[in-house]
Amino acid sequence: MGAVDCIDCAADASVVSAVNEGIEAATEIAGLQKRPWVMISVNDDKDLHFRKAEFDPEDCPADCSRPCEIVCPANAISFLGKSASGTSSNTELPRILVDGVITERCYGCGRCLPVCPYDKIREVTYVRDAATTADLLRRDDVDAMEIHTSGRQSAQFKELWCALGDSVENLKLIAVSLPNGGASTISSMNEMFSIMKPNLQCFNLWQLDGRPMSGDIGRGATKETIAFAIELAKAINRPPGFLQLAGGTNAHTIDGLRKKGLFQTTSIAVDSSNSADALIGGIAYGGYARKVTCLLSILCYLPYGSNLYMAIYQMMILRLLRLLVEY
Repeated sequence: MGAVDCIDCAADASVVSAVNEGIEAATEIAGLQKRPWVMISVNDDKDLHFRKAEFDPEDCPADCSRPCEIVCPANAISFLGKSASGTSSNTELPRILVDGVITERCYGCGRCLPVCPYDKIREVTYVRDAATTADLLRRDDVDAMEIHTSGRQSAQFKELWCALGDSVENLKLIAVSLPNGGASTISSMNEMFSIMKPNLQCFNLWQLDGRPMSGDIGRGATKETIAFAIELAKAINRPPGFLQLAGGTNAHTIDGLRKKGLFQTTSIAVDSSNSADALIGGIAYGGYARKVTCLLSILCYLPYGSNLYMAIYQMMILRLLRLLVEY
């Protein structure tokens, strides 16, 4: 967690408590000098980040090749722990004896939906309750909040913001995550900022969601969020707030920003904040971060100090070092 500024998690009291306990443990073990902020995520309407896959395994034909199980990057689909082909897009996560979708692992990437040959898989979406979220924000262990929105209509955003009331005054950062809406993006951002402004008492950030939940796929996944950043960095009428890349971010994102002149390590003049050289405030890693850290889970199942344990441990350290050096 040495290079991590903020850890995003579900807007659930037990999850927030678990994250804080993990940070405390890591701080004690590693002696971290800077504690990362804890951020919760909410949505104002239907959103890809707030869905789960669901199906009844009893409906699956016995001779199905189970492509859903193979493409799942989180190993969130299992049939009594037996893989149809013996392979997976992520073999580094241990399998457990559960039929169907393991809800706790599914993060809603949706890759299983189009590959089912019998169209048996459906998505279940949900919206976080504003009143419950407000209570959570009034605790002293949440530092930031991220609002996922489509940016197409401000009515739902305003409804959520007003329902949260004065609970947002306890925060250090409020992020708004939105996709590229083309010509309407800037006007949508300005409208949302005008809604937040009366009781915005902390930093605000715009998260540019390029290609959601795809950072683990490959090099090209990061192109959309970089292109999105280039557009907004040049915009002369965008609202105040830092810009952060997300959606497809991976090991190639920083290099892509450097090539476009958008990655800087020094401060810039205030009056150049709307130029193409504007400083990017941060990068959010999701799928790629899971790919980097998933090796940790299998270590729990191996004898400490064994050859396999040490090989995986070294591989994990190399991955983490590469990410830290790039950052």
